Order: sequence, then structure tokens, then C-alpha cells
Amino acid sequence: MMGLRSWDAANFGMMFSMWAIMMAGMMLPSASPTTLIYAAVARKASRAGMPVAPTAAFVAGYLTMWTLFSLAATLAQWMLESMALLSPGMVSTSPVLGAGLLVAAGVYQLTPFKDACLEHCRSPAHFIAEHWRPGTAGAFRMGVVHGAYCLGCCWILMGLLFFGGVMNLLWIAAITLFVLVEKVLPFGAGGGRLAGIGMILAGILVIALG
Repeated sequence: MMGLRSWDAANFGMMFSMWAIMMAGMMLPSASPTTLIYAAVARKASRAGMPVAPTAAFVAGYLTMWTLFSLAATLAQWMLESMALLSPGMVSTSPVLGAGLLVAAGVYQLTPFKDACLEHCRSPAHFIAEHWRPGTAGAFRMGVVHGAYCLGCCWILMGLLFFGGVMNLLWIAAITLFVLVEKVLPFGAGGGRLAGIGMILAGILVIALG
């Protein structure tokens, strides 16, 4: 994986699988509050003799959205490599690209769309109540909708993997922790906006030093 890459079908499939597994590992922790609430509702309904779809159907819907994102990320990686903007270690080789990713992520943190998506992710009980659908198809659809809100909240943060390194485990862990804190802790929303300002300043610094 660290040498020059020939983007044949097998290599594309390998990169896509890598992204899909990585997105599942990074995003499932932050979806755990909503998943646990769905599981609790399912257990209560089962005890009452009114079983609902298994939690796995909800999780499958959620992961479907991030699998689609993984396809887009693989295509983006392919494009960046073809333009010689990524190193063999999948890190940006261009200060302009790196700064652009930081500034774009920072600006997005301050947008109303980000706030709206984050609010759905931070209100799992409200989400379950508002979007409840019966049956396996309904549970899968709920997962897709929740995944769509999480995608709207976090997609550009995943773009920062191209800045810090797609294979950099510490960078992956840092982004995963940031997403989790932003969605779960009381100060997450405000902290996310402050982090956005920090990303913008960091992007300007990268340009200045580059």
C-alpha cells in the first residue's frame, strides 16, 4: 500500500474496503446513544409481546450511508493521487490542499447546516420518536436517515484524513474522539464551533509557512 498504486479494479476494491471499515470504526461509537435507545425500545416491545425489527437493521441502514461516503472518499483519493497531491502514505503533499481542507472544515463547523445536522445527532431520543417506522424496512430506513444526518455533520471532518494521513492511527483516533465529543458531551456543540475557528487559523498558518 505504500508504493506507487495502479488503480485497477482489485486495488480500487481494496481501497474502498479500507475506507468502509475505517468509517464504520470511526462513526459507530458516536452513533451508540441512538443505537442503544433503539435497542432499549426493541427489548421493551419484545417483553410486551410486540417485537420490533432487530437493532442490526437500524445499524445496517446507518452503515449504508457511510459505505456510500466511502465510495466517494475512494474516488477522491484516486483523483488526488492522479494529480500527484498525495504521498504514497496518503498524506497531502500540497500546502494549498492541506490549508484548503483545514479552512473548509473550519468554515463548515460554523454553518447553520452543520448545526442542524449536529442537533439531530445530539438528540437521540427525539430522533427515535420523530422518525420511528415499524418493521425491518422501517428500522433500516431510520438507520439511513440517522446516517444521513451524521454524514451531513461529519463528512468534511473525514476529509481531514487527507491532511493528517489516511493511515495515521493517531490522527484517525483524534478525529474519532472529536466526533464523539461533539455529539455526546454537553459542551460538544460550542466546542465544535471553537474548534472550527482553530481549524481556520491552522489553515492560514499552513499557507503562511508553506
